[in-house]
Amino acid sequence: MTDYIITGAGPAGCALAARLSEDPSVKVLLIEAGGRDSHPYFHMPAGFAKMTKGIASWGWSTVPQKHLNDRVLWYTQAKVLGGGSSINAQIYTRGNPRDYDIWAYVHRCAGWSYAQVLPYFKRAEDNQRFADTYHASGGPLGVSIPINPLPINEAFIRAGQEYGLPYNPDFNGARQEGVGHYQVTVRDAKRSSAASAYLKPLRGKRPNLTVRTGTLVTRILVENGRAVGVEVVENGEKSEIRCEREVIVSSGAIGSPRLLLLSGIGPAAHLSEVGVKVVHDLPGVGENLQDHLDVYVIAECTGDYTYDNIVKPHRTAWAGLQYLLFKKGPVASTLFETGGFAYADKSARSPDIQFHLGSGSGIEAGVARLKNAGVTLNSAFLHPRSRGTVRLKSADPNNHPLIDPNYWSDPYDRAMSVEGLRMAREIFRQKALQPFILAERMPGPEIESEEELADYVYKTCKTDHHPAGTCKMGVDDMAVVTPELKVRGLEGLRVCDASIMPIVNSSNTNAPTIMIGEKGADIIAGKEPLPAVNLQPVPELTQ
Repeated sequence: MTDYIITGAGPAGCALAARLSEDPSVKVLLIEAGGRDSHPYFHMPAGFAKMTKGIASWGWSTVPQKHLNDRVLWYTQAKVLGGGSSINAQIYTRGNPRDYDIWAYVHRCAGWSYAQVLPYFKRAEDNQRFADTYHASGGPLGVSIPINPLPINEAFIRAGQEYGLPYNPDFNGARQEGVGHYQVTVRDAKRSSAASAYLKPLRGKRPNLTVRTGTLVTRILVENGRAVGVEVVENGEKSEIRCEREVIVSSGAIGSPRLLLLSGIGPAAHLSEVGVKVVHDLPGVGENLQDHLDVYVIAECTGDYTYDNIVKPHRTAWAGLQYLLFKKGPVASTLFETGGFAYADKSARSPDIQFHLGSGSGIEAGVARLKNAGVTLNSAFLHPRSRGTVRLKSADPNNHPLIDPNYWSDPYDRAMSVEGLRMAREIFRQKALQPFILAERMPGPEIESEEELADYVYKTCKTDHHPAGTCKMGVDDMAVVTPELKVRGLEGLRVCDASIMPIVNSSNTNAPTIMIGEKGADIIAGKEPLPAVNLQPVPELTQ
């Protein structure tokens, strides 16, 4: 019998499985509903362009968003070994130090301050450029800078400075604000996903680690107040798998609350409503959903300055040869390699807008593609006050969950999103980009008023793929897990992924989720935490 069952081989699940199985006396079973990451698209950095369009995805959407004129948004959630780290844009950002200090000091999650989690970011990291207080090399996860940024990317960095933002060579260092190139989870021109970083090197070398793909966990088995195993469906056959120590739920900010609810763990009224037997009344499960809403500007270029025309057959062939022979060119690009952080609200605790410069138009699902070469600037508001839910449609595990991010339910989020859109437009109008940009096409220069911009956002906005918070960590009545990641009121059950975040971090979520897996493994194994980094304290924290 196995000791630990981990449900979900996403960023946290892969890190957990690798770290827990370092002890040869412990048997670990990692279960993933999706398949293996064998397709070449998973390993080519530019393969991201295919991913948001449905490859290796659950195929879920939101419920109609009542504050966005009832829009239904496509909601990409990974279904593959490596989870989101196998299909994302490979941007390596951690958020702001204040995010984690808020976890620790406002939400009273002892042990999760920035000084205390930074060592786990560093333990995970194999950074090819930085080695200092904030970075390290030798870890599993490859982190690099873009190898061949386009001239328009460099012009964007100059334009950002003309707009008034400082140049920043390291968004994960001493300062977050500014513009520059992102660090990316790429090593030797290949995606460094959690699967390739943590699991691939162990293949055939860890007899105590078993990885099962194509296996759907449908229920956690609870007996006498203790999780004792899981129910799974594999090749259409249902069976039970039991464990000696713990079940660790690591299925993501949508999948983890969904699995708990299907198991009868969650708000009793909702469970009864959908026909699930109540095993443990825990009101916070599926509450507190937070996500970054993405709005964007698309401009037409004066020439062939981005990757839009790579789709032409002869150019696709040449791009493939470039990649195979020289590990350069469009295929080696993550397509969102440059960006920055800024303030929409000058009184915000930390930068509240993130920019992602897209090297083309129509890169992501649902985003318009121009006839001629274009360039995209995404803007995401990072401190949403709106809170949503994850609920079940029925007791049938084959039914899609009801995902309601409840975007813009707080008017402040709307105001800041629109301000971020205005800021993106202004950066595109700076002198440095004039040789590259012919005209703004979306929303278009004729769109100026608050209501016109909001109407444009209603029609075009999308998720930034950063859901979090649905099994939040804390000590209040709505907390799902303790700071030790234990599900409150049950034994032998923990949650370890982005769902435990009390507030979503102020950036992309892949690196923090891997950190949660790294730190969670030490907590579960009963190890002493890594020594905190000696940093200056941050005063006067607010949510």
